[in-house]
Amino acid sequence: MDAKNRETPGYTRHLFICGHERQEGSARPHCQGRGSMELLSQLKMLTREAGLKNIRVQKSGCLDYCEQGISCVVYPEGTWYSLKDDAHLSDLVEHLRSGTIADKLIMQIDD
Repeated sequence: MDAKNRETPGYTRHLFICGHERQEGSARPHCQGRGSMELLSQLKMLTREAGLKNIRVQKSGCLDYCEQGISCVVYPEGTWYSLKDDAHLSDLVEHLRSGTIADKLIMQIDD
């Protein structure tokens, strides 16, 4: 058992939010400039308030889909989301709790 009373490594679900930042004037947008770190903080608070255990919410490096909005992916499902603001964070918390995919947040690749 480790210091957090875990008997095995890993998490039931693992959510990554892109925290990548590009230089001002870059040809491509970046998630941090769209508020990804603020959403990350809010989501961490919501998961704690919901009492979710055995999940991990954390910043990632560039997920390479910054044009689509704030990039977010949940494993083990491998579900990719595009976040615009904090309006749907409760949908992400529900995904972490139950595995229910938030269809309205699924990342769509713009042509």
